[in-house]
Amino acid sequence: MNEQLQERTGFSIAGLPMLGAMLLLMLLSCLGLLTRAPILMSVSGLLLATALLGCKGLVQITSNEAMVLQLFGRYAGTLRHDGLRWTNPFYTRIRRSLRVRNFESGKLKVNDAHGNPIEIASIVVWQVVDTARATFGVDDYASFVQIQSEAALRQIAQSYAYDSHGDDSAPALRGNDETITDGLCQQIQARVQEAGVKVIEARISHLAYAPEIATAMLQRQQAEAIVAARSRIVEGAVGMVGMALEALRSQGVVELDEERKATMVSHLLVVLCGDRAAQPVINTGSLYS
Repeated sequence: MNEQLQERTGFSIAGLPMLGAMLLLMLLSCLGLLTRAPILMSVSGLLLATALLGCKGLVQITSNEAMVLQLFGRYAGTLRHDGLRWTNPFYTRIRRSLRVRNFESGKLKVNDAHGNPIEIASIVVWQVVDTARATFGVDDYASFVQIQSEAALRQIAQSYAYDSHGDDSAPALRGNDETITDGLCQQIQARVQEAGVKVIEARISHLAYAPEIATAMLQRQQAEAIVAARSRIVEGAVGMVGMALEALRSQGVVELDEERKATMVSHLLVVLCGDRAAQPVINTGSLYS
């Protein structure tokens, strides 16, 4: 970074006293012109020109605004005092907003860490903190921030998978956890440092699979959900069958041999794990027939 571009305070004094002094000079010059005396008229004309030139040094600065000063093309400092100020009338002045800004990037189509095409967009909140770098470090700092933010978003999207697929140890874009948002914010900040900009927050605002694979990925997610649900159902069913057999044995309701236990377990699992309602069959004969 160029150290000469670091922001520094420019010269200025309170504007109201200088405004009063300029008005007084104008009044005196007008009175001198009315005397018709050649010498007084010359002095009065000089005073009037000085007053008019001095008025050019008056500048009004609103809150959350800064004024960048240049003297014959050279950076002369920055004014951050709000209100009416007076500075060198030969300074060229450039206004810079210090307000917090935000923008949403366009939807970018990139490949995630697994090579799947995805669509991603982000919201970036930022503000100018160094007016010298924002003015002289880059050509258009607002456009610079937006382009660099999209470049950082591409890099983040390529570094993580869209979905963890059950692997909670690896952060995924879909989770949008602090690891990814902090990484995105740091990536953008590193890229826009030269523009004198501070990134306050950066978050993913849109995330989806690309249209060409969206249907296939939706089927995959549905299949994973079905497998997970079936696993939970089987786990619960096995526990219920074990409880049923233990209750029958402890209460002495019926004594079952191993073959009958296996048949009963098979029937209970079919009833508990089936995706349709069971159709009961009543056996009116002997248990062993």
